[in-house]
Amino acid sequence: MKRVFITGASSGIGAALASFYAQQGAELGLVGRRYEALLALKNSLPGAHRVYSLDVRDRAALHAAARDFLAQGPVDVVIASAGISAGTLTEEPDDFRVFEAIIATNLNATVATFEPFIASMKQQRRGRLVGIASVAAVRGLPGAGAYSASKAAVRAYCESLRVELSQTGVKVITIAPGFIQTPMTAHNPYKMPFLMSADRFAALAGRAIERSVSYKVIPWQMACVATLLRLIPDRLYDYFAVRRERKPRLG
Repeated sequence: MKRVFITGASSGIGAALASFYAQQGAELGLVGRRYEALLALKNSLPGAHRVYSLDVRDRAALHAAARDFLAQGPVDVVIASAGISAGTLTEEPDDFRVFEAIIATNLNATVATFEPFIASMKQQRRGRLVGIASVAAVRGLPGAGAYSASKAAVRAYCESLRVELSQTGVKVITIAPGFIQTPMTAHNPYKMPFLMSADRFAALAGRAIERSVSYKVIPWQMACVATLLRLIPDRLYDYFAVRRERKPRLG
């Protein structure tokens, strides 16, 4: 039986991944801020699972949850799925706090999620650490500097960690979603090409994790778009990006 630790499990991608792994017979450690949502998810899934209600920005609480889950047995997969998004403008002084919150949740908490598991995985010479990046990491999106920067940093961090652990048997995997039907995308004021259900995404991500693919964009159509975005010159990118509708700022 696999044992899987998932942050951001109370909704969206995290909840869909929890459902996917539970259907595979895994024992789960479910982390999220909303206890009632976590409990409802746990009760809807087959098998016995543990619930940890906390804010992933609280490193001490996150580590305590990890230690508790590790105490029950070896952990096979750790997925740092917790993430937040909001429009941000550098010229707006109040948005600095939003920048801090997005970086703390999307990047710093990914590091804090992985930290407690590495020693035991190295000892076992197996295990998978999974970071959730985004297609938004490929190029900086106007009005979303904090989100794009945080997800680009997740990708670079996971790549660094992958190489660091390459001789240990521990695999580091980066999954970059395109547009997925979740509460985070529900209020986007723009068209979302190749929009995919969270359950379908979770199934494809689960397969990529099982194969220990180092980096995977889902769906495949967005992988093609991401490749194109990396190749086009800045002048052309800027021309089209400046016309893009933007995610609303908080408040």
